[in-house]
Amino acid sequence: GLGMHASGRNSGVLHAGFYYAPDSLKARLTARGNRLLREFCAEHDVPVHACGKVVVATGDDQLPALEELARRGQANGVHLEVIDERRLADLEPLARTHRRAIWSPDTAVADPHAVTAALHQDLLTRGVTIRTSTIVTAPPDAGHVVNAAGLYADRIAGWYGFCDDYVMMPFKGLYWYGTARAPHLQRHVYPVPDPRNPFLGVHFTVTPDGGVKVGPTAIPVLSRESYNGLRADEAREVLGNFPTFLRGGHHDVPALLRSELPKYSRRWLEHQARSLVPSATGFTIKGAPGIRAQLMHKATGRLEMDFLVRGDERSTHILNAVSPAWTSSFAFARYVVDQMPVHW
Repeated sequence: GLGMHASGRNSGVLHAGFYYAPDSLKARLTARGNRLLREFCAEHDVPVHACGKVVVATGDDQLPALEELARRGQANGVHLEVIDERRLADLEPLARTHRRAIWSPDTAVADPHAVTAALHQDLLTRGVTIRTSTIVTAPPDAGHVVNAAGLYADRIAGWYGFCDDYVMMPFKGLYWYGTARAPHLQRHVYPVPDPRNPFLGVHFTVTPDGGVKVGPTAIPVLSRESYNGLRADEAREVLGNFPTFLRGGHHDVPALLRSELPKYSRRWLEHQARSLVPSATGFTIKGAPGIRAQLMHKATGRLEMDFLVRGDERSTHILNAVSPAWTSSFAFARYVVDQMPVHW
């Protein structure tokens, strides 16, 4: 079926676009992608919950990073406000911050499976042939191939002479859903991200039906589809690349591991989340895991944090499409098409 991996296993959040450096592809595509995805949902009767998001600080040490997010948002043309504790109490009474917070009214949430189903029907009406449960073992015979294979994009790109300098480093993400005892939040509640960490940290996401989930984990795993088990050949590959990640110096890996490994404990995750929402409890329903198709530079161990596309007259390869790729997807697709040679 469609949406079996990242397209269906992401958080469903429509990001506004203020996290990203102004010169990045993410900055160029996220705000536009948010708008295009909302338009698609409206045209296809897919509900979008326009809940907005607050980013809260836990101390003075986080205020400079909060201000940097606000500067990036302004540079990226994103609508947001820097607010005080009183304004936060009006927007989300259950959240807590230290002195200041960010309010992002354009952040929202939708059901990725509903979007995928609507897109599926739209493509079928346009005469597109979709093959599922099909293993690709060699370069397809086509005028131009677009490789959007996610966790296996690097391998397919290798058939065409691309991506020798990168390899996939998979990370597993997991959310816990709240029971009736969980706080009934009105907004997404996120922390100020740690600049040493490539992930956004433990946060609360309001679901399209008004529920709440907390997470995610971001744990390195030994297989590209390590939802329940692993493949020995992939485990050897990941283990072989992990020392480069550890030694690279581009990320504070010890701090990352100290932050992420305890998240295997639901109780620890809930405890961590109480720094944002003190009443956090009752998150006991385990969600389906997702695997982040994270590209790593082989020589340096640096995780590629921006979108990355390479290609030539024969093929185009979407090599790194990590968050907010779902938000950006329609704008990203237009960007990819614009990059393709006109003569193919």
